[in-house]
Amino acid sequence: MLKRLGSPWSDHRAERLLGAVSLLVGVVVVVMVVFVAIHAWPTFQHNGLGWLGSGGNLSTQISAMGATNAHPPPSAYHLNAWPLVYGTLLITAVSVVLGLLVAVFSSIFIVELAPARLRRIAIPVIRLLASVPSVIYGLIGVLVLVPFVGNDIITSSEKASVQNVVQLTGAGLIVTVAILTVMITPIMIALICEALVSVPSSWREGAIALGVNPLRAILAVTIRAARPAIVAAAVLATARALGEAIMISMVSGGSLFSPKPIDGLVFLFEPLSTLAATIVNYHDGISAPALGSSLYAFALLLLFSAFVLSVAGYLIKLPLRKYQVRG
Repeated sequence: MLKRLGSPWSDHRAERLLGAVSLLVGVVVVVMVVFVAIHAWPTFQHNGLGWLGSGGNLSTQISAMGATNAHPPPSAYHLNAWPLVYGTLLITAVSVVLGLLVAVFSSIFIVELAPARLRRIAIPVIRLLASVPSVIYGLIGVLVLVPFVGNDIITSSEKASVQNVVQLTGAGLIVTVAILTVMITPIMIALICEALVSVPSSWREGAIALGVNPLRAILAVTIRAARPAIVAAAVLATARALGEAIMISMVSGGSLFSPKPIDGLVFLFEPLSTLAATIVNYHDGISAPALGSSLYAFALLLLFSAFVLSVAGYLIKLPLRKYQVRG
């Protein structure tokens, strides 16, 4: 005879437990932000927001910070981190835009046009790709893409044109964007597919019955109804792109340099770095007060960016709620 394990929880008890867990998560997040802000304060105290601007050689500045003692002078905190801010924005924006375009059209094909057998295979494969560790993508980039771009695509004349400023090895903007796009696109496809499946087929069929072209009906009805999910997918992918560090540190070249569009096609091959990748690359020097404070300032900026991104996504979705479909 089965032993009774106990009476089921009441709704009030379950509500209190879930509320306590939610409160604990909120407290952990607040403590983390406060901890990072306290350690980042010296950088803001000595530079204000001026450290986000350009000027000087960032590599030299970071090296000087790492060489300071336990009580560095105010001048040791001097920092101009614009190359990192620029690199983060550039890589994230290009990757998300490319990934979103691919995700939307791929989701339309999988849900609306693909045969049922292909759809049953495609969706689990996409979910599997979304869970692949970033270091695997970075390893493929280092062993395959970087040598290919450096040896077979970049010409000798292109390398010579910027050799006095930066070295073109194949690790740079185009490789980083390509791999990051491949990383974040499956996340968006998985979310958008779920939203498209939840849209009643009768809506699209009704538009077709009224004489609308089938493809136009998909774009005007199905995609319109799934717009809140598309925004959510873009926000989630952007957050992952902003915080990606390991893969970018492996394939971006790790140079504290700002790629210049005025350089022409060479711009695509120029190395760069991001805020998150720089934290990983220089974490060994975090014990130096000046450098440690700067790294915490980078982390605080990433946290603030994630907060702004969440708020922006919420505000964008507000006028779209009337189109939202719940599965």
